[in-house]
Amino acid sequence: MTRIGLLGGSFNPAHKGHRAISLAAMRALGLDEVWWLVSPGNPLKDGRTDMAPLSARLASAERMARGSRIRATAIESKLGTRYTVDTLRKLVRLYPDTQFIWLMGSDNLAQFHRWRDWRGIARTVPIAVIARPGYGRTARASVAMGWLRRHGRPARQALNWTSWSLPALVLLTFRPDKTSATAIRAADPDWHTRPTNPAPVPDF
Repeated sequence: MTRIGLLGGSFNPAHKGHRAISLAAMRALGLDEVWWLVSPGNPLKDGRTDMAPLSARLASAERMARGSRIRATAIESKLGTRYTVDTLRKLVRLYPDTQFIWLMGSDNLAQFHRWRDWRGIARTVPIAVIARPGYGRTARASVAMGWLRRHGRPARQALNWTSWSLPALVLLTFRPDKTSATAIRAADPDWHTRPTNPAPVPDF
């Protein structure tokens, strides 16, 4: 069975923080690959005026992923799914010989209860939550964590995630990276107009 981590997001733009947590999760969870699901549109971010076109965001993800076992995809656009729960259910059906685990930062755990059928997500694949600076307290006190806490697994057992019964949650802590897509956009609002300008890729 192939072991794949799934990291969804706007990637507006992709940056070295995305790469760092993906490679760290790959090691901690024994993953064969991490797939970046570059969203065609985040329902929780509808109406934003600073969202770059999908093509530019995907290009930034492809540049940031190069030279690694990270695959940047726009698979949700191809599947025609808008919500994570629908994407995961389709992927599980399409790839029966693959075991998936959902990767997300603790900032997303803090608002996970706002996602459509978030309990359904937890019942479809295991979830690995990666600590992000400044979000630990709100994540631990979140509505979703109140329900997921009973399904938590210790980080020392992270390599065994394929044998866990669902729902299952593991909290992972890596070297913090404070890189922010918001800060990148603030410094360069027109970044997406230069998609052919290669983004520097750090060596982790």
